[in-house]
Amino acid sequence: MNFFEHQAAARRASTRLVVLFGLAVAGIVLAVDFAVWIAFGAATARDSGSPAALLVFSTFATLAIIGLGSMYRIATLRGGGEPVALQFGGVPVPEGTTDFNLRRLRNVVEEIAIASGVPVPKIYVLEQETAINAFAAGYSPSDAVVAVTRGALDRLNRDELQGVIAHEFSHILNGDMRLNIRLMGILFGILMLAIIGRKVLQFGGRGRDSRGAAAILVAALVAMIVGYIGLFFARMIKAGVSRTRESLADASAVQFTRQTQGLAGALKKIGGIAEGSQLNDRADAEEASHMLFGDGVGFSGLFATHPPLLQRIQALEPSFRADELDALQRKWLATPPDGLAEDTRLGLDGGSSARLPGAGDQFNVTPPMVVAQVAQPAADDYRRADAIVSTIPDSLRALAAQREQVMALLLGLLLDDDAAIAAAQRTEISARLGAAVADQAASLHQRLIEELHPMLRLPLAALAFPVLRLRPRPELDTFMDTVEAVVHADGQVSLFEYCLGRLLQSQVRESLDPARHVRFGRTKIANARSEIATLLCVVAQAGNDSPQDAQRAYLSGVQRVLPSDYLPYRPREGGPLVLDAVWGPLDDLDPLAKQALIEAITATVSHDNRITVAESELLRTICGVLHCPLPPMLERAA
Repeated sequence: MNFFEHQAAARRASTRLVVLFGLAVAGIVLAVDFAVWIAFGAATARDSGSPAALLVFSTFATLAIIGLGSMYRIATLRGGGEPVALQFGGVPVPEGTTDFNLRRLRNVVEEIAIASGVPVPKIYVLEQETAINAFAAGYSPSDAVVAVTRGALDRLNRDELQGVIAHEFSHILNGDMRLNIRLMGILFGILMLAIIGRKVLQFGGRGRDSRGAAAILVAALVAMIVGYIGLFFARMIKAGVSRTRESLADASAVQFTRQTQGLAGALKKIGGIAEGSQLNDRADAEEASHMLFGDGVGFSGLFATHPPLLQRIQALEPSFRADELDALQRKWLATPPDGLAEDTRLGLDGGSSARLPGAGDQFNVTPPMVVAQVAQPAADDYRRADAIVSTIPDSLRALAAQREQVMALLLGLLLDDDAAIAAAQRTEISARLGAAVADQAASLHQRLIEELHPMLRLPLAALAFPVLRLRPRPELDTFMDTVEAVVHADGQVSLFEYCLGRLLQSQVRESLDPARHVRFGRTKIANARSEIATLLCVVAQAGNDSPQDAQRAYLSGVQRVLPSDYLPYRPREGGPLVLDAVWGPLDDLDPLAKQALIEAITATVSHDNRITVAESELLRTICGVLHCPLPPMLERAA
């Protein structure tokens, strides 16, 4: 199952979830109405002759409680993953930390983010939790948070930690985080009915002896009983959905790291140490149990949110037996494992044997090859991530970690090599952020950024993004406006610079208001023909000097995505700026339609089945704008 099939499966799971919870809510409403009818129907008919009005009222009251409760809980999570991490008592990991344990964690997260082609998420540690556990939360990669317990840091070696983080990244990329937040909201809404009924029973009848007070208490009792019964079935639904997604995430984590020992080792340590994976605060853990790497509560059977631990280990190591887990428990009961003693490698330290290709190298690439690599980094991608980060100049890495410098650094990446265009861009920066930022961006571009290997620009932006998000919202709004102005300063801005600016804008916008900008697309290919033709035409024009070659490249892409349609080649005027109108409709494509689009873009860029390093980075940037993260270096240089 590739990335696009994962996304389609997540959408189907989300639809099934809505249907199942809709049925559960309908059952709750019917149960409440039935109880109200039994308790008050006869009396209402005798007094007013209209029992239907009472049933209508009870139906709307029940739906209002559940709906408002769900909307309230989801609204508290509109900020993405960070509110969930803070709810668990998470402490952010500083970008420049010198603590070995925290540095190792940050390096592992950065390594997997760069290898998979997504922004580096915020990183939190649950300092009070000695169990081994972790979770990813958020609506999209742009607002994602990865949190691990102190027990995971202390007990896991680097390979095991990498396996756990890769598992969480699979949740980020497969669309599970959105599903998890919706689960939290719906469960809270159903629970609200039971809580209100319980509170009314506790306090509602005090100081009253009327028949009305008795009726209120009966209604509260019914609401509490039905609410808890509804919660019972809702938790069963949640657990069933979660078990499926966790098994999928384990499989995806193996695809990420291309080795099973790390993930299997982490699961063995969960089963072998006394603390296991269960968290201290069971109330919070239960609400978010479906988000955790391991079982944080201790539920089993129908309520288990994770497959049995032994089953998960055996899926990775089929020969592993239960008695081996018992032996590990006895061993670690006497001497608990120490992850740092087992492995002192930080990673991302320049020790990789991988090298960056030369700027003139070409890759042998086919559209199916690119689709297979979207959000599916291989072992080589981790070595390449190591080489990429160690090749970025230390001075630039330091700037990427500084709040006061990060805007100038990212704007420097967008400046054009043409002096006249760069001067117009500097004027736009100066008008919005001041002359000092404009001068610094120009200096960085002239001094270092123009000398960067083409493959280092996107990773540098990925490393800088978490620091950029720390800026106040008004400054980020101004930054987005500045990026827009820089990109549109002249129609001759290159397609890569245009797409990089667009990517930065979308990531910042999503991080500021994640709930508003995330969605599963549902548009079909046939409904986006015009936008597809425009994108393929601009890509073909940018990559070919002669109109004949551009036409051949364009038709190669069209044949991939719309083989039955007649879409003649019509060169677009205005350069990359004509793409402003296409991104929304194309990002709204359903996952499998988006897969066909990525194949078409690849066919256009590589109509001779070979692309340069610069073209591969353009392809990666376009994939990023369309929320289809592509690992660096598509294939070994030819």
